[in-house]
Amino acid sequence: MRVPMLALLGLLHLPQPEQRFPTVTSDNLEGRTLTLPRDFEGKRNVVFVAFLREHQNDVDTWVPTVKRLLVEHPGTSYYELPTLKRGVALWRWSLNKGMKMGIPDRTAREHTITLYLEKEPFRAALGIPDEKNIHLLVVDRDGRILWRTTGRWNEDEGAALAAALAAK
Repeated sequence: MRVPMLALLGLLHLPQPEQRFPTVTSDNLEGRTLTLPRDFEGKRNVVFVAFLREHQNDVDTWVPTVKRLLVEHPGTSYYELPTLKRGVALWRWSLNKGMKMGIPDRTAREHTITLYLEKEPFRAALGIPDEKNIHLLVVDRDGRILWRTTGRWNEDEGAALAAALAAK
């Protein structure tokens, strides 16, 4: 099989020049209001953007690798951003309560921030064409997107994420 030269050079994972994470405000599952990217904790942040309930299965394929990389790269943090259309407050409260009950790990709840927003402008700002897959981003404290991929974990993408976190 012939591999494209850009893939060999690792350039397929690079974002567009100066692409930035848009400013959004929402609560994590512990009720703390955060404004992203300002409140990202890490020097580099692994950010999962998911649109559908079944996307959690794809996010979960990345968890062992991300947990290992957090230990290997101090100063790195992670966030899960279930991204839903804006809805009535009671619906949002009910959905957040259900998600909170389904996540026993407090750290995971602190790093899960459900975004209720107009999805099309958000996706456009991130260069996400549709909602078919999860999107995994590495974002710095200033909101610069340093690396990205889509879909389930595989060995090559896991290695590419490790390289992105190790880059200076």
